[in-house]
Amino acid sequence: MQTYKTRTEIPQEYTWDLASIYPQDEAWEHDFQAIQHSLPELEALKGTLAQSGEVLLIVLQKRDTIYQQLERLLSYASMRKDEDTTNGTYQAMADRAIQLCVRASTVASYIEPEILALPQQTLDRYVQETLGLALYGQQLHELNLQRPHVRSAEVEAVLAAVGEVTEGPDAIFSMIDNADLKLPMIQDEAGKEVELTKGNYLTFIRSKDRRVRKDAFEGLHATFLKQRNTIAATLSSQIKADVFYTRQRNYKTCRERALAGYNIPVSVYDNLIETIGEHISLLNRYLQLRKRMLKLDEMHMYDLYVPIVEETGDEISYQQACDTIVAALAPLGEHYVTALKRAFTQRWIDVWETPGKRGGAYSGGTYGTYPFILLNFQNKRDSMYTLAHELGHSMHSFYTRSNQPYQYGNYTIFVAEVASTLNEGLLTEYLLQNTTDRALRLSILNYSLEDIRGTLFRQSMFADFEQQIHQQAEQGEPLTADTLTTMYMALNQKYYGGETIIDDLVGIEWARIPHFYYNFYVYQYVTGISAASALVQQILHEGKPAVDRYLKFLSSGSSDFSIELLKKAGVDMTSPEPIRQAFQLFASHLSQMEQLLGV
Repeated sequence: MQTYKTRTEIPQEYTWDLASIYPQDEAWEHDFQAIQHSLPELEALKGTLAQSGEVLLIVLQKRDTIYQQLERLLSYASMRKDEDTTNGTYQAMADRAIQLCVRASTVASYIEPEILALPQQTLDRYVQETLGLALYGQQLHELNLQRPHVRSAEVEAVLAAVGEVTEGPDAIFSMIDNADLKLPMIQDEAGKEVELTKGNYLTFIRSKDRRVRKDAFEGLHATFLKQRNTIAATLSSQIKADVFYTRQRNYKTCRERALAGYNIPVSVYDNLIETIGEHISLLNRYLQLRKRMLKLDEMHMYDLYVPIVEETGDEISYQQACDTIVAALAPLGEHYVTALKRAFTQRWIDVWETPGKRGGAYSGGTYGTYPFILLNFQNKRDSMYTLAHELGHSMHSFYTRSNQPYQYGNYTIFVAEVASTLNEGLLTEYLLQNTTDRALRLSILNYSLEDIRGTLFRQSMFADFEQQIHQQAEQGEPLTADTLTTMYMALNQKYYGGETIIDDLVGIEWARIPHFYYNFYVYQYVTGISAASALVQQILHEGKPAVDRYLKFLSSGSSDFSIELLKKAGVDMTSPEPIRQAFQLFASHLSQMEQLLGV
């Protein structure tokens, strides 16, 4: 494994080429000052949108020019900062860029309300008569859908002002979770006293020593149990805020309001919960295998994460990972693979870990730049999967930005994980097809089964819980620590109770999940992996027709509603079929594992 003490030691080809955005910091500063001078021009147009379609077009173009420059500024400064988070120069530049973004957003805040103040017929006439305004047709159509939910200017001003208050519960929970909660000491595998943290919990819960993972599980959840009433009040306040906005915006339910942001029918959510429920027997079958392989008389919640087969310790070099990924993604066609290789030759990727570098991985950049990738490659299979995942995001961005104007040069959260998860799926199938080594095949299958279980079943259970607690609040019923725990315990019993002892402490797990403050977010993990699984199977079985549909999807950005873009790709998320196809993949991998294990 490569280790470097400073960035200057790293060969240039393993670093991202941020000079392609700004060759020197002085160029960044020049654009920063230019945007500052442009904002008063945009602000001066406030109150003029009703004059003509030409004025509306001028305002939208000025806004987009400023926003595109801003995104470039922020992208450069943020990625420079991530190279070395201790570098004060780039910390300051990133902070200045964020502040300028806030200022620009404030200046531009009049645009959408003024557009919605225009009668629909007037706006339609503007689009028809004004050359160039048709480019904004999809954006204006999406905005028009909000008309029934927009209030008077006075009420809108109040709702905007209330935002700072309603963001409080999430901020409070974050402080409790990240700053104030102190986890206990436990003994590691060697019997050494160590402080439990949220970071090492993920290691301890996978420990082969059952005593260690039990102690970690109980230590973490018992700590949250002590704060159950405070956190219940915090979560309850968040749900009340959701209910408040739902009623002020004239939606029937919180779920309807949340899904309306991306024009997602509520039937998508209902299909998800119902279809997952139909496949719990498949989860039980996997849990039976897990119990058998761990040689347990009874399985507890703290036994769900330890690998059930020996994990191979094979080292995978960065070059091997790149070559394997290129081969695995070959079914996507020559055009895709040729574009993919540009990631390596054009220095999209910052590969190695160095002191001060931001941890983890992400795909970044913006319209008009390369779709950069930050890695901290560790010569492990997990790192290879991470690279494949982030390359999926970057290729989605590359195709979108290459084929769409700036106005539609991005994609929504609803489809954001499709391309990345699809890449992982193709990598898994390639590895399984190209190795006969039993231990390696078992390790790959275990990785796949755990990934699907953790997404399809666990995130669906979270989505089910979100729906229940919002319904309770909408009906005026209180959300106390006891009611939240009772509902959460019942869901764990439904999903895991067939083969697992539902330990009492798991009832408090709701208190440590930050996603419950995000207003119906987690269901998108399930739709993403379901769509990706369906597309993988279509690509491998249909070939070119499926590939062509998929590449068109990657190229479409936000030029249409996400649900419609997926339909054109061959996946209808308003039906249960994609979710069932994901379960078919799960069942296939489970059968392969059972056969290899002889059970």
